[in-house]
Amino acid sequence: MHVRFIIIVAALSFWGGPTDEFACSAASPSLPSGNAVIRGKTSASEIVITTTDRLAGAIHSLKWMDKEFIDSHDHGRQLQSAASFDGALSKEFWAECFNPTEAGSRADGSGEKSSSKLLRLSADEAELRTTTQMAFWLAPGEESSGRPAFNDSVLSRHIVSKRVRIGHKKLANLINYEVTFTVPEGERHTYAQFEALTGYMPAEFEKFWKFVPSTGKFDELDDGPGEQAYPVVLATEGGTHAMGVYSPDQPSRGYEAAGYGRFRFKEEKVVKWNCVFRIQSEMGVAAGEHSFRLFVAVGTLEDVRRALGSLESEFASR
Repeated sequence: MHVRFIIIVAALSFWGGPTDEFACSAASPSLPSGNAVIRGKTSASEIVITTTDRLAGAIHSLKWMDKEFIDSHDHGRQLQSAASFDGALSKEFWAECFNPTEAGSRADGSGEKSSSKLLRLSADEAELRTTTQMAFWLAPGEESSGRPAFNDSVLSRHIVSKRVRIGHKKLANLINYEVTFTVPEGERHTYAQFEALTGYMPAEFEKFWKFVPSTGKFDELDDGPGEQAYPVVLATEGGTHAMGVYSPDQPSRGYEAAGYGRFRFKEEKVVKWNCVFRIQSEMGVAAGEHSFRLFVAVGTLEDVRRALGSLESEFASR
């Protein structure tokens, strides 16, 4: 399957107007508040998604049947997007060393402020739209796994925009998630790793599954850690609560055995899934927009299985 980009229209069209939908905070009238809630009814309950100013509009909480699905501890453990690039001069790649991140930086910790800058936010019933100037995960001079940061500033010039809609066609438990990364002009990279979406979840979502399209069933996944080619689902032991991810844009060309990751961090008592796309080119990663479409399925394990099966039927022939 080849990578299919979903192109997001220009900023004014995307937002429906230059200023009328911006929700400005009293403290900073020129910038929007990051506090918003959207919700959508399902047959058994409702999905409630919450963003916060603390996280520059990244998703802090997702609840269904009064269960919290997101472990929002620091400024990395959210339902959010990030990107990583090789060094502009060295062409080395280390995952966190040039790593624009939607919710903020490592130094933000569990604090109430984000180094990322929320530029736009609109929330209307079941739909959320945001645009954020991302902070680098590492500050200049910091290290990750013994490797120094490549960036020379805290706030990057990289922009991420998302459109999140609860419900897709007749499936109320699907969340349609469109994300666009804008790579700035003037940076030279030959490798880009777009973590289009990741979900950090409480440790009780301890069962890891992969959805196999050819059978329409789940096979159990080991702890990895890392990626494989099938949509990933994390669920509670009894399957009463589960969350899975699917993208019709998978896989990236040249990375057909990867794309969907799962991770268990025992000491931190948190688990994680992600959906990752990659571009590698000696000619350089193109500046401008790189867009991806994903779906997040929420419900019981069986609800999620049916939703992923429906998506596979919808997109498999494209």
